[in-house]
Amino acid sequence: MRVFNCDHCGHLVFFDSVQCLHCGSALAFLPDVLTMAALVPAPQDGADLWRCRGARGSADYSGRLYRLCRNHTEHQACNFGVPANDYTELCVSCRQTRVMPDLTEAANLGRWMQIETAKRRLFYSLARLGLEPAPGRVGPVFEFLAEVPGGPPVLTGHHSGTITLNVAEADDDERARRRIALGEPYRTLIGHLRHESGHFYWDQLVRDGGCLDDFRRVFGDERQDYAAALESHYAKGNDLGEWAECHVSAYASAHPWEDWAETWAHYLHLTDLLETSASYATEVTIPGIYGAQRSRAVDPFGTPAPDFNTMLQHLVPLTLLLNSLTRSLGQPDAYPFALAERALAKLRFVHDVVRAAGQRPAAAASAVTEAPTPATALQPVLKKSSKNSPKDGR
Repeated sequence: MRVFNCDHCGHLVFFDSVQCLHCGSALAFLPDVLTMAALVPAPQDGADLWRCRGARGSADYSGRLYRLCRNHTEHQACNFGVPANDYTELCVSCRQTRVMPDLTEAANLGRWMQIETAKRRLFYSLARLGLEPAPGRVGPVFEFLAEVPGGPPVLTGHHSGTITLNVAEADDDERARRRIALGEPYRTLIGHLRHESGHFYWDQLVRDGGCLDDFRRVFGDERQDYAAALESHYAKGNDLGEWAECHVSAYASAHPWEDWAETWAHYLHLTDLLETSASYATEVTIPGIYGAQRSRAVDPFGTPAPDFNTMLQHLVPLTLLLNSLTRSLGQPDAYPFALAERALAKLRFVHDVVRAAGQRPAAAASAVTEAPTPATALQPVLKKSSKNSPKDGR
């Protein structure tokens, strides 16, 4: 995503920053205006309130008032601000977490913090696309669960607006083990959350958005037996045939629902890459025997918004540079994908659906405001079974 500047001294800061290393200002990300802000305590205005500080040398200390998210004050686990007139203790991202693991276990605390960091990035991406926050728009809720010895497995997936994630995915060794076992080139926390959010927004934008016929022409008929399709997919092992001719990943070939979710996640990958590139004003030159090819960064959220072809024109040289840099450091490709024309057509479909949704007024809906519930060994483990629940992921 984009980088930011401290709005007090102008120094470079980042999405996860909590303090400006140049001027020492406390920083918070303000999700209501999607920017970072330097804050100063404002006890004269109320307990635990902070005021936007303003630019250095200015006399403007009349900025909006905020509180820091409770997950910041209790765990140093969030840097989002909460508007003073919002009486919920949790920020708009943290309040989406309905169930979390037992944080008295040190391992679970670290896992939960990593997952919430990835979720805030997902929140930002969706907000930039105009999908949330929007007045009256329903967003997904999240359950982050740890497996209990002797209990049933916790499967990462989506069902009826709830995204479930096994917190073991926050452990690098466990995530790598699963990635290798499944023959995947890419497996990350943000990738999981983006994928599962795709299932949520399929319900919102395709099923309920009047796009089913168009979807079926591009992705296939989702009414085919989901459980049987997944069983057939996993029975193939790592020998999955010619999936690359039509899909962004092997898992996308399992069923049209998974094809959409994988393509949706990929679209979020690409828009974030482009926004980061534009934030640094990146220009890429690809050398060649017929002369150098130059590409200048394009902001996917610029005005006017670029069309899909323009976005792709910069993505190709950008990903070539990105992979060359990671190989120079002895790391695997950061972008381990090669997209065929039919996969690009599916990405274009997602792009068109997202652009249309971002311009559509939201319907009335209720917000999730209750505090998250710790999931302990005494609670039933809420899970998804890929063999009997619709749209439940890997």
